[in-house]
Amino acid sequence: MAKTINISHNGETAVFGYKPIDRGVLYGKRSRVAFDADGNECAKASLLEDGSLLLRSGMTAQGYFDTKGVWVPQAELETINADGTIPELIPATVGEVVEAKLIDPLTALSMKFDTTYSLEPEDLPAGIKKELDAGSIFTFPFNPRSDYHMETGILVGNENGYFALIGDPVSYEFTGLDSVASVADDAEVDSSDDLDFEMF
Repeated sequence: MAKTINISHNGETAVFGYKPIDRGVLYGKRSRVAFDADGNECAKASLLEDGSLLLRSGMTAQGYFDTKGVWVPQAELETINADGTIPELIPATVGEVVEAKLIDPLTALSMKFDTTYSLEPEDLPAGIKKELDAGSIFTFPFNPRSDYHMETGILVGNENGYFALIGDPVSYEFTGLDSVASVADDAEVDSSDDLDFEMF
């Protein structure tokens, strides 16, 4: 069964099938392939700093070696915070109904997006469709699988269809006209490294 993004707003529930938009499909892509002297394709691998192990692609997805060289399968690894506490596992939201809220464009622009999905409406109520077609922007919690970080989804629509942009809010530090900048005293500035343009 295909996974879906399900959002609710004002008593209505919309269901979307989704698939990632690949930059390679949009813009094309190319890859560089290395061959040895006999014409055989080379396989990428990484050598540990101490030269003890050679890791091929996919090996670190299965597990890790500890400092004593003991193999630890990934299924036995646990996530621990810096203070030693165990974080709460956040369940997946795909296939589950989550609450969506309307936001203004400036809030949507204060996001860093990592993934963009193309949405295929499976059930789109009239109220939510009217909002999207009018240019309204929805936000909703998004977590494709159970893990320890909930991302933020932005739901938008245009003449090309409906899309979900997935990422995290970005915080900015602003300064004002009343901020005082630190200015060094001319007497304290070391000019020994200054360029002498008379040399040129």
